[in-house]
Amino acid sequence: MSTEGALVPGEVGLRVRRVPLGGWHRSPIRAVDRRWAVIAGGWGGLYAIYRAYYAFGGLAGLPGVLRPDAHGTFRLINIVAVVVLLLGAAAPLLMLRFWGTRLWLGCVAACWAVAVGCIMHALIDITQRVLSLTGLISVSYPGDLWAGVDRHAADMQDLVGNEPWFLIEGLLFAGLALLHLRGRGRLTFVITALLAVTAFVTVGMLSSTGHLARVVVG
Repeated sequence: MSTEGALVPGEVGLRVRRVPLGGWHRSPIRAVDRRWAVIAGGWGGLYAIYRAYYAFGGLAGLPGVLRPDAHGTFRLINIVAVVVLLLGAAAPLLMLRFWGTRLWLGCVAACWAVAVGCIMHALIDITQRVLSLTGLISVSYPGDLWAGVDRHAADMQDLVGNEPWFLIEGLLFAGLALLHLRGRGRLTFVITALLAVTAFVTVGMLSSTGHLARVVVG
């Protein structure tokens, strides 16, 4: 029975044509997709608010002291971060317009890239911070930005704040894509993402322990 032009239970006024592609297919927008998109967008927005505080000159909570001539640079870094984070927060909501169209594979690819990038960032930095706390490695900080850094405070800030955000953000984007994949498509997404994260984490840790030229991950 053809499903072209048919409404799928749970949809709201959206007609799509399912196109099987060896386990990959476009899927209609459901209530769970909207809820997941709102959660992912809201999570990104929360971190944007945090970075906006520093973009507007806030200094409370910093794990060190900025150089007197570096305040402008620090604000600029956070302004750029806010813009990127707001775009990332808007992305899940914008994707709702495209999941049922021919552009849905582009949405999957974007979710894959964000998921891999955020998860590998979190895993590398969490591992580095744990090693730093135990004294096995020393995390370097740009001398043209910081006059002094409380290394313990910086490690703890990453462990309990920054990196958990990246990890959850990556998982949210992965979930967003997996909601629209079935069978082979879902399996391919998960396996390739795990392989990519493993490769990046391996390179990042070899770099941070001095076995490779340093790779900056955040």
